[in-house]
Amino acid sequence: QVQLVESGGGLVQAGGSLRLSCAASGRTFSSYYMGWFRQAPGKEREFVATITRSGDSTYYADSVKGRFTISRDNAKNTVLLHMNSLKPEDTAVYYCAAGSRGGRLRDEGYDYWGRGTQVTVSS
Repeated sequence: QVQLVESGGGLVQAGGSLRLSCAASGRTFSSYYMGWFRQAPGKEREFVATITRSGDSTYYADSVKGRFTISRDNAKNTVLLHMNSLKPEDTAVYYCAAGSRGGRLRDEGYDYWGRGTQVTVSS
């Protein structure tokens, strides 16, 4: 069992930056690949970024590539999402997720989810 708690969301102007953090409980954090997803009002949840168990490989949605960076610290059971050059269309609830069964780019590939943190980007 893994519990995930996101933090770091807030209100920021377009062009600004935020850093989201996801703290994981449990001693098996390094057994999971991690991902960030987001859900805007009236839209389906969508993939944002993912990182492998060791942190040696990452993958991003085209919409955030070059602006967002995912990283992890297995010693601290933490995964981060650095978001730069934020746009109003980045406004959403951001979710951290942990998975182990494959399919890192889809919801179905994740076993555990946090409750989310709100990010609002004003124009």
